[in-house]
Amino acid sequence: MRRRRTTIRDHHAESALFGRRVVVALVIVVAVFGVLISNMYQLQVTQFQSFQTRSNDNRIKVVPLAPNRGIIYDREGRILAENRPVLSLEVVPERVKDLPATIAKLTDLLAIEAEAIERFERNRQRERRFEHVILLDQLNQQQAALFAARQHEFPGVSIEARLVRHYPYGESLTHALGYVAKINQRDAQRLKEQGVDANYAATRTIGKLGIEGFYEEQLHGTVGYQQVEVDIHGRSLRTLAIEPPIPGQDLVLEIDIELQRQAQQVLGENRGSIIVMDPRNGAVLAMVSQPSYDPNWFAQGISVAQYRSLLDSRHSPLLNRATQGGYPPASTIKPQLAVVGLEEGIITPDTQVWDPGWFQIKGVDHRYRDWLSWGHGWVNVNTAIVESCDTFYYDLALKLGIDTISEHMTQFGFGSLTGIDIGEESAAVMPSRGWKRARFNQPWYAGETVSIGIGQSYWTVTPMQLAVATAVVVNKGERPVPRLLRTIRDAGIELPAVHEQRAPVQLSNPQNWQIALTGMEDVVGSIKGTAHRAFKGATYTSGGKTGTAQVRSIGQDEEYDAEKIAERFRDNAMYVGYAPADSPEIVVAITAENVVGGGSSVAAPMARKLMDYYFNDDAEVADNAP
Repeated sequence: MRRRRTTIRDHHAESALFGRRVVVALVIVVAVFGVLISNMYQLQVTQFQSFQTRSNDNRIKVVPLAPNRGIIYDREGRILAENRPVLSLEVVPERVKDLPATIAKLTDLLAIEAEAIERFERNRQRERRFEHVILLDQLNQQQAALFAARQHEFPGVSIEARLVRHYPYGESLTHALGYVAKINQRDAQRLKEQGVDANYAATRTIGKLGIEGFYEEQLHGTVGYQQVEVDIHGRSLRTLAIEPPIPGQDLVLEIDIELQRQAQQVLGENRGSIIVMDPRNGAVLAMVSQPSYDPNWFAQGISVAQYRSLLDSRHSPLLNRATQGGYPPASTIKPQLAVVGLEEGIITPDTQVWDPGWFQIKGVDHRYRDWLSWGHGWVNVNTAIVESCDTFYYDLALKLGIDTISEHMTQFGFGSLTGIDIGEESAAVMPSRGWKRARFNQPWYAGETVSIGIGQSYWTVTPMQLAVATAVVVNKGERPVPRLLRTIRDAGIELPAVHEQRAPVQLSNPQNWQIALTGMEDVVGSIKGTAHRAFKGATYTSGGKTGTAQVRSIGQDEEYDAEKIAERFRDNAMYVGYAPADSPEIVVAITAENVVGGGSSVAAPMARKLMDYYFNDDAEVADNAP
C-alpha cells in the first residue's frame, strides 16, 4: 500500500511538469508568431515604400541615349561636317555557342582584317556578355548583302545602324575643322575632372582638333535617357519611358569652301600655307595647310597603318602650318619695320641710304649682301619697300636695336598667339636680348640685329601672325583676332560670334601708316615693284609685299643655286597682300616651302590667281613674271 501511494504522487508531479512545459512552449510559439507578424507589418506597411523603390531599382535600368552631334556649315550654307548612318556588324557573345568558330566563319565570308578582330577582342573583355560588341565598324554594300543572305547561320550576330561623323570635303579642310575620334582614357579623365563625364555616357567619339575640338561643348549636345525593364541578369525586356537627347548646336563658319578649294588648288603640290582673312573683323575665309590628310580616317576609326603613315611622313601632314608653322618672315615684315623706323624718328620719308649691293658694320669685315648684287643706289623708305632693298633695312635695324624692334613688333602680334578659335597654335619667336640670354645663355650680337632687319636670324612667325600683322597696317593700327566661327544655330536662332580686337598699335604720327601702305601698293603698281609682273593687268587695285626666306645660311663667297641643292635647303617663297587697295576686303598670306624661285616668282602669282578668283577677274597672270 505504501509503495503504490509513492507511485501515484510521482505521476502527479510528472503531469504538473508536463503542463508547465506546454505552457512555456505555447508562450514561445505565440512570441515567435508575434515577431513574425510584427516583421510582416514592418515589411508590408511601415517599410513598403522603401522596399518598393529598391525593387524598382533592381528591375528598371536607365540607359543613356547619345545626342546627335551638331552640323557644321560654311558661310554659304554648304555642309562641311555631317552625321551619316552606317551599318556595323555587332555580336552578343552569350548568344553565340562557339564564338571562335563564328568569328572565323565571318572572317572568311566578309574578309574581316586581323586588326578588326583584335579590336573586337579587346572591347569584348570590357563588356558584359549580353552587351553588343562591334566586330566590323562599317559594312560596305557587298558585305551587308553577303551577311543578310546568310544571317540565319549566325545567331547572336546582327547588323545595326548608327551615325558616324563624315567630312564631305576630306583633306581640304582638315586643319580648320579638325576631326572627331574615339574617346580614349585621357579624354575620359579630362571629362571626369570637368564634371561632364555623365553627359558622355552613351557617346563614343569626341572632338579632337580644330573647330571640332574647340567648340566641343556646343557641338556635342545633351545626353538623353530611357528607362528599360530588365530581368535579374540585366537583359532588356521592354522600354518604360524615354527622355530624348538634345542635339548639339549647329555651327556656321566664316570659311567659303569654294575659296578654300581654290586656295588649295593654287598651292598645288607645294608644302605650305594660304590664309585669306577679312581685315575688318578677322573673319578667316580660307585657311589651307599643305600637305593634309583625310579626317574621315579618324572619325571612322583609323588603322595602325594609316596612323603610322602620318607620323612617319617627312612632310609632316599632321602639322597645321597656318597656325603652327614657324617660318622666318623675310621681307614680308618690311612695311612694319618701316613704320617702326618712322615712329622712332630713325628715318623720315626723305631719308636716303646708299646701297652698293651690300652692308657692313663698322669695324667688321663681314659683308651682308643685298639680293641685288650691284645694289639699288640711293634708296628712301618707299623705294626700300617697293624694290625690297635689304641694305636699307640692315642699316635701319642696326640703328633701331633689337629690343626696340622686339617691343614694337610684339604690338603687331609677333611672338604671341593670335587667339584664333582652334587649339593648335604656336606663338613662334619674336627674339630680344633677354630672350636669347634665357634661351641660350648668350649675349646678343649686332650682326644678329642686322639679319633681323630682313626677317631672318632667330625671328620666326606663323602665317596667321603675318595675316594679322598685315591687317594691322591695312587697318592703320586696329588689330583683329582671327576667327573661323560665324554664327551658332540654336533652335532656329542665329547667334553671331563675337569678333574681338586686341589693343591697337597707336602711332604719334598716323601718317606713317599711309607711307607703308603707299609702298605696298607700289610693290604691285610700280614697274619696279617686286610683285608688279605678277599683278600686271589686274582689274582691281591691291597692295602687297614679297618675301624670300633663307632656310640655310649662305657663306660670304657662296652662291645660292636652288637647282643644285637639296630640296629641304631651298628658300621659302612668301607673299602678303590685300585688295582692293582703297577699301580692303581681304588680306592674303602665302607661304610655299622649299621652292625654286622666291616671293616674286612663286608666291605673288599664287596671290594673283586667288584674288582673281575672289574678285571674279578672268585676267591671266603675266607669263613673264619673274
